[in-house]
Amino acid sequence: MTRRFLLPVLTAGFVSWLTACSALPGYSLDRSHMHEVNQPANEEMYDVHRITAQVIAELAAKVAQTQQPLPESRFSSASQYVYHIGPQDILGITVWDHPELTTPQGTTFSTGGNTTQTIAGALAQPYTTALPGQADPYGQTVAADGTIFFPFVGRVHVAGKTPQQVRDQLAAALEPYLHKPQLDVRVLAYRSQRVQVTGDVKSPGPLAITDVPLTLVDAITRSGGSTDNADLQRVRLMRHGRFYQLDANGLLDRGDISQDVMLEDGDIINVPDRSDSRVFVLGEVKVPTAVQLIRGSLTIADSLTSAGGILDTDANPRQVYVIRGMSSRPDAPDIYRLDMTQPDALLLSTQFRLQPFDVVYVGTASAVQFNRLIQQVLPTLETIVLTRQLTR
Repeated sequence: MTRRFLLPVLTAGFVSWLTACSALPGYSLDRSHMHEVNQPANEEMYDVHRITAQVIAELAAKVAQTQQPLPESRFSSASQYVYHIGPQDILGITVWDHPELTTPQGTTFSTGGNTTQTIAGALAQPYTTALPGQADPYGQTVAADGTIFFPFVGRVHVAGKTPQQVRDQLAAALEPYLHKPQLDVRVLAYRSQRVQVTGDVKSPGPLAITDVPLTLVDAITRSGGSTDNADLQRVRLMRHGRFYQLDANGLLDRGDISQDVMLEDGDIINVPDRSDSRVFVLGEVKVPTAVQLIRGSLTIADSLTSAGGILDTDANPRQVYVIRGMSSRPDAPDIYRLDMTQPDALLLSTQFRLQPFDVVYVGTASAVQFNRLIQQVLPTLETIVLTRQLTR
């Protein structure tokens, strides 16, 4: 009688000793000082949408409708673009047959250091380098109030005007002093207007706006091009305190010239990295991983291939889930399921386009879940049997 009573007690005590975290070596967490709060009374249910060709078409239409509007431009096309003079621009004025009124061609100047430059050299240099801090040609600098001084004419307001308009204005003002004056006005240094290019480009910094229209792709190219980690599909443009998202690769991939917007003075371009363009592949795959979007696009088939494919022995091919919207709607994400056993599954997997921060999860087969449960319980059963044998 005593033996029958001691056997269950010894068995329970030995198993409790084996399962106690404080009695076993290795890392463990003492949860005695932890108390979980705000536990939901009932588990929340989520709607799961089966992936079909109709669902894919509806999602594509939804993406097209939610595209952000493009920034408005002062010019409808590059052919209508005209540069307007501004303060700090440097003008070169030529009056034919009157060298005393013409900007000296051979005069050199210094910027305060060892750099000197002739006006001929200024005209030969690329317009991309006409920025403050570099060598400036000798000419008429537009003052902060938008005026220049010219002999016989005095102070002339030129800001906001085109070189052709300034030429006509000076010619009319010199008419009382010269017989049919012929003038030429050009901008020698573009310093009044600029854009800033930041982020993952090789040479970030300011770019001057010149008489040649400056577009988004031009700005990235003139900044040395993008780095290997740049996300050209999500380029950010800040204009007048408002953000726009542009696809710089849209011009090359789809011929979408609307994305190659014309830049204006004060624009800030930021080329981000690809950290915000990831999807996560989890569950019964060979290599759970985070996958970067390829040129802004990735499908279920692409993501599973990057993860090495699903596990043949453990995965449930009927349970390939896509969980979307966890970052913006953690309480109500969109969940889609693809049944890989269906004949059209391979086609659908190549057409369902993922979005940044989507989670692709491959479920576990029922038999595998049972086998894993047995593997967890079996050591405990073996311990009980061994303890019983020792106490006999």
